[in-house]
Amino acid sequence: MVRAIELPTMFGILERVKQVADGAALMTQTKVTSQVVSAMSSLLGNTPLEKVMQANLQHLGPPPFDDEDRRFAQAMQTTFTEEDIASAYKRFGAERNGEALCAEVVPAEAPRAQMRGSTDVGDVSWVVPTVQACGATFAIGTPPHSWQMVAQGKAGAAHKGMVHTAKAMAATAIDVLRDAKLLAEAKADFEARTKAFAYHSPLPTDTKPPLAAN
Repeated sequence: MVRAIELPTMFGILERVKQVADGAALMTQTKVTSQVVSAMSSLLGNTPLEKVMQANLQHLGPPPFDDEDRRFAQAMQTTFTEEDIASAYKRFGAERNGEALCAEVVPAEAPRAQMRGSTDVGDVSWVVPTVQACGATFAIGTPPHSWQMVAQGKAGAAHKGMVHTAKAMAATAIDVLRDAKLLAEAKADFEARTKAFAYHSPLPTDTKPPLAAN
């Protein structure tokens, strides 16, 4: 797996990895072949759209969690480590207040750790102005890809948080459709971010699913 924070950097690292493999083949008098089985691009931000989405989130306020939601989240937190919980606050830039569920809209300027992950939305963001939202749908500190994450998937808080975030997304889309100036600013921001690098998908056009044909 070859990863980098920026897409242009990733392409450079990929070529070096191929050269390392070629060098190893030369040293061992063997042959090497390569195949790309999956690839995703980094996510480009868009300041005008982010500001509008933040405003919509602030207008909505926090999700409407109730006591039952909080009790279940507190029970889930008993299975987390202290490091899990501290890491979550740092990752999302929220202030620690003892709540099991996020009950605030985190300010856009709040210092936070850079989030790492993989999403095909990254490739979308290189083609069209894109904005994403992070919504509160699980107990603070839930480890990603964990049984605790799965266990909360059908909980009331998950549904409320999902609908709440969807409202902010829909409101942002309406703002863009109604405001020609905002749309122009979003496009200008996109053009500025993509000016130095001509995007092409990191997934080769001839890539086939890595499935055995039985």
